[in-house]
Amino acid sequence: MTNLVAIEPKSFEEYEAAVTASAGTVAPLSDQVRAMVWTNYHAPQELAQVLRANPQLEWVQLPFAGVDAFAEIIAENSNAKKPIIFTSAKGCYREPVAEHALALTLALCRAIPERVLAKTWGRQFAVSVYESNVLIVGGGGITEELLELLRPFKTDVTVIRKRVSGNMPGASRTLPFEQLDEVLPAADVVILAAALTPETTSLFNARRFELMKSTAYLVNIARGPMVVTKDLEQALVSGSIAGAGIDVTDPEPLPDGHSLWNAPNLIITPHTADTRPMVVRLFAKRISANVAAFFSDGDLVGLVDPQLGY
Repeated sequence: MTNLVAIEPKSFEEYEAAVTASAGTVAPLSDQVRAMVWTNYHAPQELAQVLRANPQLEWVQLPFAGVDAFAEIIAENSNAKKPIIFTSAKGCYREPVAEHALALTLALCRAIPERVLAKTWGRQFAVSVYESNVLIVGGGGITEELLELLRPFKTDVTVIRKRVSGNMPGASRTLPFEQLDEVLPAADVVILAAALTPETTSLFNARRFELMKSTAYLVNIARGPMVVTKDLEQALVSGSIAGAGIDVTDPEPLPDGHSLWNAPNLIITPHTADTRPMVVRLFAKRISANVAAFFSDGDLVGLVDPQLGY
């Protein structure tokens, strides 16, 4: 077997160029292909069928940072006699997603949801991000980028993450998940940027919204199921929190007519923190780096840990 790479189920010119630029050759899937780039996040069962039919595969590159849709496949594979290496795109989209999180934060603090609909002068209201207390849940590449973006605002940033081995650069403190409830009441802005795992599913529910200040804002650019939708809606309607900006929902897409659309002080963007053109361009860079590493026995970027789920 040579340096053949299959791109399934749908390819893009940028992906093929990335493979060929890194000592790889794009080829149809066959028993001679050792590596595969999977491009459809929404087809985990189709991927499972492909893997069962191609036991010669040694490495699969997945298309997004979060691999929750593939969790069962990855866990099942980890028990195989010769497990396949999975890499994700974690870190690929950190810049545009962090940018989107900051945009939502600034829009909320400046009451943009209210003002874009206003037809009268109205109240004079705004809060400043400068020197505010920001709590970020998750300690990956998006958070690293956010810490850089928040630096000019002189914010006091607390990061909550799964594994703590020292303070993240730019954060005032880095704490384990067990201390989330302890620090949540002090936050002016809470930004969700963690992977979706059993531990983070429904992480923000009615109890945690009650812990937040009534003047605090929630921003979710992670995964919709991290937030209990009905509890978020109730928190906004009751005024338990000041507002929310979400790029992801549960369910997703959020159906027309869903009551969440009418919740006050809420910005919903349709999973546009990273759009298709951004994803294709940035994922091509990851493909190029990992194809080169795989065929030269180098270090793959974005290795998925089956135990952690990301």
